[in-house]
Amino acid sequence: MPAKKKVDHAKLIKLVESGTPQSEIMKAFKFSTATQFKTHYLSALIESGKAPKIKTGRTSSKTSPANEVFVSKRGSVILSKGLIESMGLSEGDKFTVRKTKAGISLKKIA
Repeated sequence: MPAKKKVDHAKLIKLVESGTPQSEIMKAFKFSTATQFKTHYLSALIESGKAPKIKTGRTSSKTSPANEVFVSKRGSVILSKGLIESMGLSEGDKFTVRKTKAGISLKKIA
C-alpha cells in the first residue's frame, strides 16, 4: 500500500478559492485523478474547519441504555419507547427478521 501523499492544505484551498482550474491544480500537486484531488480538497476543508468532520456509522462508544433491548419470559423482544420513537416506528408496524453475520436484521414490511 503506497504512503499517503503529503499535501499543503492551505495552498490547495487557496488555489481552489482563487478559481484556478482543476487541471492546473492537479498538475501543481501531481494528482493523477480527479478523485484524488477531491479527496485531498475535502480533507483540507475539514482540517481547516471550513467543513464539518464527517461522522461515520462506526463508533467505539458503549451502547447507551436507550438502545438496549431484552427478551421477556414470553419470548417477546422489548424495545424502549424512546428507541421506538427515535427510529420512527409506531404501534402495529410489522417486520421480517433474519439472522446475519453481524447479528439480527429487522426489515419493516411496507
